[in-house]
Amino acid sequence: MPDPRFAEQVVYICSHNQDGVMGFVINRPSGYSLQEVFKSAQIECGNIYFPPIYIGGPVDTECAFFLYSSEYKITDGFSISEAICMSRDPRILHDIGSGQGPEDYLFILGYAGWGPGQLEMELTLNGWLALPSNYDILFKVSDGLKWKKAAELSGIDISLYTDEIGLA
Repeated sequence: MPDPRFAEQVVYICSHNQDGVMGFVINRPSGYSLQEVFKSAQIECGNIYFPPIYIGGPVDTECAFFLYSSEYKITDGFSISEAICMSRDPRILHDIGSGQGPEDYLFILGYAGWGPGQLEMELTLNGWLALPSNYDILFKVSDGLKWKKAAELSGIDISLYTDEIGLA
């Protein structure tokens, strides 16, 4: 993807319908940790691991989202797949701080969005490499390797790709 906002980025697609597409960049840490959110919200938490805050895309970067493992249940959660859910409910922060939160999660600011037909058009122009989602890529693989590992799992050697495309 020649657009520098998306170069080497992995976008997890959450919704695709007649209104367009919504997804999150899952390998672009902001440089800040979730610890800052806990401090600013004055949420007590024990000695827990604080993951990075991710920049999910260029749209609504002031809006916070959680992608999380589905074993965690919350009323305002939206099931994306059998294993992955999404929510904007701030109660998740309190549950994480008390050790009652999801086993795996990403805290994300903003999202990537496409209008009706826009992503489909970009796919026909080879602007994206569309691959099946994978739980481990989402939550277990280090950010710098997510894009390469996602391609490898589908049998693709990403080092063979260039910015130039052709159509046969």
